Amino acid sequence: MASTSLKQATASPPTLQQAQMNALLTLLNLNEPPDGAGNILSKPSLAGSKVSVPQGPPVWKILVLDQYTKDVLATILRVQDLRDVGVTLHVQLHSARPPLPDVPAIYFVTPSLANIKRIAQDLEKSLYESFHLNFVEPLPRALLEELAAAVARDGSGELVNQVLDQYLSFITPSPSLFSLLPPPAASTLAVPSDPTAQSPLPHSTYTVLNSPSSSEQQIEAEIERIATGLFSVVATMGHVPIIRCPRGNAAEMIAKKLEQKVRDAILSASRSHAPSIFASDATGLSTLQRPLLLILDRNVDLVSMLSHGWTYQTLVSDCLEMKLNRVVVNEPQKKRSYDLDSKDFFWAKNAANPFPQVAEDIDAELNRYKSDAAEITRSTGVSDVNDIAQVDLTANASHLKTAITALPELTARKATLDTHMNIATALLEEIKKRGLDELFSMEESISKQTVQTILETLRNPKPDVYPTATDKLRLVLIFYLSSPDNALSKDDIAELTKELTACGCDVSAFDYVRRTREISRMTVLTSSSAVGGSSTPVIGGTPGGELFKGFSALGNRLMKDRGLDNLISGVKNFLPANKLLPVTRLTEALMDSSAASNASLQETDEYLFLDPRAPRNPNAGLGISSVGGAQGGAGTGARTKRMAFAEGTVFVVGGAGYVEYGNLEEWAQRTGKRVTYGGTEILDPGGFLDVLQRLGKEA
Repeated sequence: MASTSLKQATASPPTLQQAQMNALLTLLNLNEPPDGAGNILSKPSLAGSKVSVPQGPPVWKILVLDQYTKDVLATILRVQDLRDVGVTLHVQLHSARPPLPDVPAIYFVTPSLANIKRIAQDLEKSLYESFHLNFVEPLPRALLEELAAAVARDGSGELVNQVLDQYLSFITPSPSLFSLLPPPAASTLAVPSDPTAQSPLPHSTYTVLNSPSSSEQQIEAEIERIATGLFSVVATMGHVPIIRCPRGNAAEMIAKKLEQKVRDAILSASRSHAPSIFASDATGLSTLQRPLLLILDRNVDLVSMLSHGWTYQTLVSDCLEMKLNRVVVNEPQKKRSYDLDSKDFFWAKNAANPFPQVAEDIDAELNRYKSDAAEITRSTGVSDVNDIAQVDLTANASHLKTAITALPELTARKATLDTHMNIATALLEEIKKRGLDELFSMEESISKQTVQTILETLRNPKPDVYPTATDKLRLVLIFYLSSPDNALSKDDIAELTKELTACGCDVSAFDYVRRTREISRMTVLTSSSAVGGSSTPVIGGTPGGELFKGFSALGNRLMKDRGLDNLISGVKNFLPANKLLPVTRLTEALMDSSAASNASLQETDEYLFLDPRAPRNPNAGLGISSVGGAQGGAGTGARTKRMAFAEGTVFVVGGAGYVEYGNLEEWAQRTGKRVTYGGTEILDPGGFLDVLQRLGKEA
């Protein structure tokens, strides 16, 4: 079987999200390139993004999904996008479905026994005109034989038009951010569970790999699952990467498994003379042009997973409920949900910006909207943009076309701005209530804090500021992890633990982190990693500073439209310090060694060097170092392995976070590199703290 991932032929390579979208659109076009010739036809949406659509009348069809694959599509395509490619109906595999014998059906499902049996039942009943079977990751031979036996038994073989592996078992909420799908056992693929039963805990790779109760078989299965998911990412991007990883942990095991999978795919394609899933490499990329894949273990940096952020996306992730780009805001009467994705022009522009800058941009965009709406009403002679339908056609025919053309874009823009106004209002209330600006400021300068300042913050928060127990626990964990080894005495630890308990905190996470650090002596990056030698936030010196204007503008808007007088006053206004977090620092050492510190280079020189395209032992019998070989040890060949990469993927085993993502993105933009960041899961700080607490209780 071969992947049908469609690669976009443009001057700049597509992002991972674009590559996945192209593959999905090809799948939805019955696995034919959208225009039948391999070219992408682009249709601009209201948000300015591009969606590929087929040329000519589409073939109307039905799309059958399971819970797994529904999540893959949720962050990429909207219902209207499905309509554009001829999908009239999308349904769940494990649901009652009426027969539609004159309509082709596209199945996009997980390769599981339950799904294979259900597909066989649909074939037996001849539910659809033809069956195009697509599996989100490679279908194991045993399940393929199960399907073949059922088809042979029922004589329904003529209905099966295609059976293809798609290599799409990952989710891309942003153009350069991804996570792997959870294992089937962690999602409901079949019948719904008992509604009265307690919902199961979300799957956590960090728990599986670090829990003392995990069996060797469980760990092996998790390593295999992650390697398979990463192979999907590599296959979708279309280029064979150079793989680097630290030695002696789960990252090494995954890297070696992934290297073997890539080698097998290249060898299989060459032996069978079939099109390779790495067809983009057929032009012969030189080693220097190939991308980097850096695989790291989560324990390389726990601090960034617990930190309080100050950018828009980190605050949304921390303060609100966010899953698959859907944000839930708790309002007084009810909960409201909003979809944020790369097609949302405001989110695409401001997700990585500090919150005060976002507030300023909301105000600027609202003023621009009002100006555009006023121009339409002036030219058409109506008093309100919503009254365009009442325009006198005889008197205003010259302006009617302009008004009708502009109205949908204006309406969509206003809805987007209303969404972000509501989200910003909710974030502002959380910032004031929990004192998130003060917590962020303390964490940015954590190396300058003492036990006494931390205890004072826990005991006596400022008036009208009520940090949650989780906020206080996160602050203590960050302080502990950022302190040099043995800098805190047993009495200090006991006093911090006592104060946390008094605040109502569950200290099992603190106990787990302390035990883990004592065993492994986790390397911690302190203020020495900061660019310019300072990790202190840049405080706005005067109330009239550029960023303070942003808060004032949003404050005026909120006070006028929402009656939230004085809500904005007193919230500190500053930018995050310009420093590199550990993952960014290691990425810089591998992608741009000339700009990296000696300490970072010494650390990354010890990393494994795996090249799936290289012979197993390129220097065997020559008596020289194995520089490009599968093991690629340090020592004499270490400096030779320092290469410059223009493009790279950073994958964290155990979970990715938005603080780390934002820091890596900022570095990439500053240096002109193309970096994609991902992890086994994308976790908010509260979710990662739950994982640590679970491990603490198990131990």
